[in-house]
Amino acid sequence: MENITRYEESHFVDTSKPVWNYSLLSDDDVRNYQQGTHYRLYEKFGSHSIQVNNVWGMYFCVWAPNATAVSVIGNFNDWIEHAHELNPRWDNSGIWEGFIPNFNLGEVYKYFIVGFQGIETVKGDPFANFWEKRPKTASITWDMYYEWSDTGWMKSRKEKNALNAPWSVYEVHLTSWMRPDKYDEETYNNYDQIKERLVPYVKEMGFTHVEFMPVMEHPFDGSWGYQCTGFFAATSRFGDPQGLMRLIDAFHQEGIGVILDWVPSHFPYDSHGLFMFDGTHTYEYADMRKGFHPDWNSYIFNYKRGEIKSFLISSARYWFDKFHIDGIRVDAVSSMLKLNYSRKAGQWEPNEFGGDGNLEAIAFIKDLNETIFRDFPDVQTIAEEATDWPGVSRPTFEGGLGFGMKWMMGWMHDTLNYFKVDPIVRQYHQDNFSFSMMYYYDENFMLPFSHDEVVHGKSPMLYKMPGDEWQKFANLRLMYTYMWTHPGAKLLFMGDEFGQTSEWNYKSELDWHLLQYDAHRQMKDCVAALNKLLKKEPALHENQFSIYGFEWVDLDHRAESVIAFKRKAKDKSEDLLIILNMTPVIRNDWQVYTNGKAYIKEIFNSDSKNFWGTGNVFNPEIRCELVDKEQERYKLVVNLPPLAGIILK
Repeated sequence: MENITRYEESHFVDTSKPVWNYSLLSDDDVRNYQQGTHYRLYEKFGSHSIQVNNVWGMYFCVWAPNATAVSVIGNFNDWIEHAHELNPRWDNSGIWEGFIPNFNLGEVYKYFIVGFQGIETVKGDPFANFWEKRPKTASITWDMYYEWSDTGWMKSRKEKNALNAPWSVYEVHLTSWMRPDKYDEETYNNYDQIKERLVPYVKEMGFTHVEFMPVMEHPFDGSWGYQCTGFFAATSRFGDPQGLMRLIDAFHQEGIGVILDWVPSHFPYDSHGLFMFDGTHTYEYADMRKGFHPDWNSYIFNYKRGEIKSFLISSARYWFDKFHIDGIRVDAVSSMLKLNYSRKAGQWEPNEFGGDGNLEAIAFIKDLNETIFRDFPDVQTIAEEATDWPGVSRPTFEGGLGFGMKWMMGWMHDTLNYFKVDPIVRQYHQDNFSFSMMYYYDENFMLPFSHDEVVHGKSPMLYKMPGDEWQKFANLRLMYTYMWTHPGAKLLFMGDEFGQTSEWNYKSELDWHLLQYDAHRQMKDCVAALNKLLKKEPALHENQFSIYGFEWVDLDHRAESVIAFKRKAKDKSEDLLIILNMTPVIRNDWQVYTNGKAYIKEIFNSDSKNFWGTGNVFNPEIRCELVDKEQERYKLVVNLPPLAGIILK
């Protein structure tokens, strides 16, 4: 024992070995990890630069429960497999750990694992904060220190992220938003270059939030980030982790929130990743009826294991804690909830109660949301969930899943189906248009026109619209007017704001050259004006999830396809009347009857010349007549431009 120095219980240093016997883990850490209740694992697992016995070096900690040996390999030891073997914990937890003296930051490393039945694997660190740029696959030791300058935002974001605040989200794929060389898919702007270009653009457009498609490390560009191998690492395609911090910091300083896509539903089979981590099914279900995703050729986390639950919730918490993000959009929630998701009869096994719900995944999701809202009460969690699963955005104490919001996929499909048809026959499809308000109050909905709607032959948003060039632009402006005045948060994918004319292609960049043309530049101006209106007019946001915030005014003119509804504020004098003319027929002297207040001013017209409209039909003054004083009923006479929406106040 002469070479052993005791520091505290279970902390030892053996200076006679290349790997010193040392632990950052307490017994409580291990117990909580195994029970699925340790949500700060990133502070203990992975690699950490520390000082032991007055010597600086690196502490390593990894879970490999079926391993018989685990070594750290890298350039520092010429990738010799057994030169620096970690020590198994005495408690049979499957955790391997140790301290390597004089190990520097910025070093590449992997774990060499002798696992189940002697199977040898070479894996990246599941908790690594930084990875080599693909196609290289090693982890990199790193320090996550950063001095933030977003104090003002962090103090005020409770109001900015509230459900009664304006929500207009710009969805961005950082790689292809803009490239140094638009024709070279191997070129990337770094985080600072993205910051210089993207932050002022989002501010100019008036979006309240930006959402990044996954920035977690992933090996294949074509997965768009949704096949993740580094759940605690910002992708090195754009630089180091502090670069992403600077980008988020810059958005915050401009009063713009940042949401990250996060994928706890599956992971790829790349050899350096989580699949068969120690020679057997460690992170994924062993039963492939639950453990394999047929849609994405990837593997499903074993939500029953406490260690996996701790891993995933720690991952989500890490991005809030270390990167100051304001929300996560959780991908593919439907696939997590349903045992029979994309599976035919005989390809799945019911749960213990005979149902199709994955009870372990449901429990995980509830714990995830409870943890995030407990520790970060001024953020949001958003579910991409496409079924009629009840209570997705309802609190867990009411039996819900606990998300703050849910994507309104039904609204998206119905809206696009309605606007795709020729205006002549829209009168026969009005129920598609109005159906959303039948179930709107079931959830806190976000209205998404996401990346999924402009790929794989679905056509860009502009070309979904019928008619000639003028009608396509007019229809698109009309649809956006409807979207921005419909209750709920808004999400628009990059390029949709200026009428991109090609499908999104992750290998290139957006069609920025289109902005030289008035039609596209002024389409962008229309979206910016809608964003400005959303923030300025309380009727468009403060009751957006309340039954008091919306009222149908006129659904009785199917033949003409003119629809009117009211958005209501807490102060009735702030109410807005929205009238949508869904055909190219100009309707002068159109009569609308409404109760409550007189509407005397047109504050928005999607047919304005400023937006590449005709500008010929507008309402310099509203002819308003009180027809029933007792009921406060008014008759309005207005002029309706073709394929356009107007907003009256």
